[in-house]
Order: sequence, then structure tokens, then C-alpha cells
Amino acid sequence: MLKKRDIADCHVLYDLLVDPAVFPFVRQKAASYDEFVFLTKQTIEAEERGELISRTILDEWGNPIGTINLFDIQHSSGFLGTWIGKPYFGKGYNSVAKDAFFEELFFEQDIQTVFMRIRKENVRSQKAALKLPYCTLANDLRHDLYEQLNKNEVVYDLFQIEKDQYHLHMMRNQTQFDETEAKEA
Repeated sequence: MLKKRDIADCHVLYDLLVDPAVFPFVRQKAASYDEFVFLTKQTIEAEERGELISRTILDEWGNPIGTINLFDIQHSSGFLGTWIGKPYFGKGYNSVAKDAFFEELFFEQDIQTVFMRIRKENVRSQKAALKLPYCTLANDLRHDLYEQLNKNEVVYDLFQIEKDQYHLHMMRNQTQFDETEAKEA
């Protein structure tokens, strides 16, 4: 479902990125394919320096369909950036990719908090965040960070995912799965 970023995926990803349903909402905008390759190389190098974590999202056949990233890593936290190509909207890839990424971040990379800044007009991403049972609207909880993100005008809502909340969610799901298995046995 996820793999490390690779220049070989750039053609497919760039074609998905430039769609008007996707492009306005991505953090790393590229005006050309060559610029996208350059940004991808920079991303790979930044990960090697520990500044971010970036993965390519794959469909069930191993085709690249988007990216998921943790930017601005400081003090065991960072900002999530995810985009998926329009042909894959509404097919469940977003939540599966986030689960796989959070597993890596929280249990392999020692990240404690993942923040999401989502534009108020990005209704699709707002709804996706609110569907996550371990995600909290943090405009009031992290008011200093919320103010910093919106210092010139109110553009973003701030969400957060804490390792403890995510871990609790995963333990509950495992318990429910175990109970269902026991009843069927």
C-alpha cells in the first residue's frame, strides 16, 4: 500500500497531481513534470536528512495513486500532507494509507503527534479527517499553533492525532476483531 518515494513513479504521479480537483490542495505544487521530478528528488534527500517522511500510496496492483507525507518534523511531531488522484477518490484508499502511515510513524519512527492543517474550503479533506475516530479538531486545544497557521487570515482548521489516541483505537479494533472471531469459532 505504501512505498518509499521513487523517481520512477513521477510520470504517473504528476499526471494525477495536475488535475484541478487535486492540484489546489497539494503542498508541493509543480508547474511542470521536470519541476515535479526536482521536487521529488528534494523530498527524497530531505527524508535522508530526517526533515520529513514521504511515501507513495499504491493501489492493490502496485500502481502509484498519490503521496502521503509528514512535513516539518520537530519535537516528535509534524504536519501531514496527503493527496490521492481523482480517479481514486471515494474508494477507501485514504483511510487505508493513513492507517499504514500512522503505524510506521508512531511505532517505527517515534512520532508522538501528527497535525493536519486543512483549508476551510477543502470540504473533502475536512470530512475525511472527521471520519477518523482518533483525530481531534485542535483549533482550541493548540490555539497558539492555530493562530500561527492563520496569522494573516483564517484559512485553516487544525486537527491532531496523538500516538496514544491512535494506539487506543487500534487496540479497540483488535479487541472487537478478537471477540467476533471467538463468537464465530
